[in-house]
Amino acid sequence: MRSFLRRAQLELHLPMLALAFLFLAPLLWMVATALKTPEDIISGLGALRWVPQPVTFENFRSVLAKTEEFPVWRWTFNSVFVSLAVTALVLAVDSLAAYSYSRLRWRGRDRLFAILVATMLVPGQVLLIPSYLLIRELGLFDTYGALIIPAGAGAFGVFLLRQFFMTIPVELEEAARLDGCGPLGVFRHVILPLSRPALATLGIFTFMGTWNAFEGPLIFTDSLLMRTLPIGITIFQGRYNTEYGPLMAAAALVAIPVIVAFLVFQKYIIKGISLSGLAGR
Repeated sequence: MRSFLRRAQLELHLPMLALAFLFLAPLLWMVATALKTPEDIISGLGALRWVPQPVTFENFRSVLAKTEEFPVWRWTFNSVFVSLAVTALVLAVDSLAAYSYSRLRWRGRDRLFAILVATMLVPGQVLLIPSYLLIRELGLFDTYGALIIPAGAGAFGVFLLRQFFMTIPVELEEAARLDGCGPLGVFRHVILPLSRPALATLGIFTFMGTWNAFEGPLIFTDSLLMRTLPIGITIFQGRYNTEYGPLMAAAALVAIPVIVAFLVFQKYIIKGISLSGLAGR
């Protein structure tokens, strides 16, 4: 019986490992290419040779050393600053909006929430041109405000937090009101402490989405110093040729923070998604 169970687990795990490898293959190929010499990259394209021969860190050194041509450190600062600012703004705005939609009673609440959820069906690319025109009129073009303000709230965050807030027992809020808490007091002392998994989930999703954002920073900025990392690495793609080694090295540098953040907070992401799916009343 025990051998049968082991064989069944093996038959289940092998396809899952093969599927996981397919998802990891582009990432592994990126790292392998970043560690290759230009000659090894060209010779390895046809043979699909994964292992660098020899291993070199020259691509990383060229990316990090040529700060005048490739201001990677400034791009890194821009990405970190914008991602953290957008994450903080989204958590503040979306949590307050979700609390209003889930706990406060006001006329037209459910209809307005339905309209808000319906906006999730609108592709983000449709809003790029109107956002660009507004940013130009407000004088925010090529500034940090152009990268932070348009992304400072979203319907997905409101929906996610509202679903989680509705799972919190109402009796806890009633006990807080008996102790003298008003709506904001209940929100601060009851709702927020109990919503850490959902807030962590939204925070990670927002940080990852902002860090990897491409279209918005490309359209809303113009100068080299205001670029973020995903936009900056496109400089390695020339009109007639592409420097694959430095390009893959820069892409690896972009991916490392997101991978680390996901590995550190993955338990909160899983917990937040599972709990927020249990819609209340």
